[in-house]
Amino acid sequence: MKITFLIHNVYGIGGTIRTTLNLAAALADDHEMTIVSVLRHRARPRFAIDPRVTVVPLVDIRADTGDAADPLLHQPARVFPAAEKRYKQYSRLTDQRAEEYLRGCEADVLIGTRPGVNVYLARFGPSRALRIAQEHLTHDSHSKKLRAHLARRYRALDAVVTTTEADAAVYRRRMRLPGVRVQAIPNSVPDPGLPPADGTPKVIAAAGRLVRAKRFDLLIEAFAEVALKYPDWTLRIYGAGTDQRRLKQLIDQQGLDGQAMLMGAVFPIEAEFAKASIVASASEAESFGMTLVEAMRCGVPVVATDCPLGPAEIIHDGVDGRLVPMGDRQALTAALCDLIADEPLRRRMGEAARTSAARFDPVRIADAYEELFADLAATRRVRAWQRSRARWRGRAGRALRRLRR
Repeated sequence: MKITFLIHNVYGIGGTIRTTLNLAAALADDHEMTIVSVLRHRARPRFAIDPRVTVVPLVDIRADTGDAADPLLHQPARVFPAAEKRYKQYSRLTDQRAEEYLRGCEADVLIGTRPGVNVYLARFGPSRALRIAQEHLTHDSHSKKLRAHLARRYRALDAVVTTTEADAAVYRRRMRLPGVRVQAIPNSVPDPGLPPADGTPKVIAAAGRLVRAKRFDLLIEAFAEVALKYPDWTLRIYGAGTDQRRLKQLIDQQGLDGQAMLMGAVFPIEAEFAKASIVASASEAESFGMTLVEAMRCGVPVVATDCPLGPAEIIHDGVDGRLVPMGDRQALTAALCDLIADEPLRRRMGEAARTSAARFDPVRIADAYEELFADLAATRRVRAWQRSRARWRGRAGRALRRLRR
């Protein structure tokens, strides 16, 4: 089977890129794999790509390329939805190249990885192929205008795949998609191949984009209270972002210089997690929670806020980690102190975390996609009938409303 992923820019850095590469490598054991990158901004991808996976860039935006001089590159996109957050990076040229590629594509399965790219699949993907939209954000994180646009276009697809069951439930409830399967399949995270953490380093680690929604400020404030009781413990925060200066000022204000440290962006992060005994997350929202799973695969228990939507589907509270109320600094402090005070508990939770996180192994996630492909192929006619029936009902309803007026 020929399977093609369509992604924004595989040459960059991000969770969607990582999980796409993990899944593509797992599927490459049995299938012919291609990743189509709409944009290319550098010579080589930052992440290693399995040699069995073919990479096809559509628009090369490097300054010394012919695409950079193409006047279509500087004209606004007409197909890529204007309400999509990446809209300004798209153009008439990306519209054109996506259409040319997809109309001539021989893939049996096409998988898009962000809303605007999924619109390309819906508009230009051949109907003989299974067309699947992955949602790496969440339904509610999109604007009302974008959701309305997606609701129209996604009806042409075969499936929408979310990373959590909670988000799948929102899509089923709020976006009417007759004949389209809405299913949750989590992101894949490989075994890091490292010795499991032993729970002895006096280190709390955290990682992610340094932006306000991740609430590293709350974590620093909670750690300030932890440090009063356990001054020999340190907090290491890995990542980069617009909130870096504010967080550094907060560390200084709390008198935590030398105890709480901004470590910068590090990849792969697992080697740093393995040097910690606890990983913490105070985020206000997670579409999934890749760093939580990455920590658990290292055998490190995670203390995380029970924010929408991912942590509660990853962590079993009190077994392989702790969930605390969102925004509750005292609860976060207490959970961290409980694990610090009880080394045997840390070790038990770490071992349970490593075992539990194996369910996110790329091979298992690939198996879930294989089952989805088979089911979509088997139900193609039934779903087409459901789509046609909904379309005729819609037309009849509109006609009736016109007559009443």
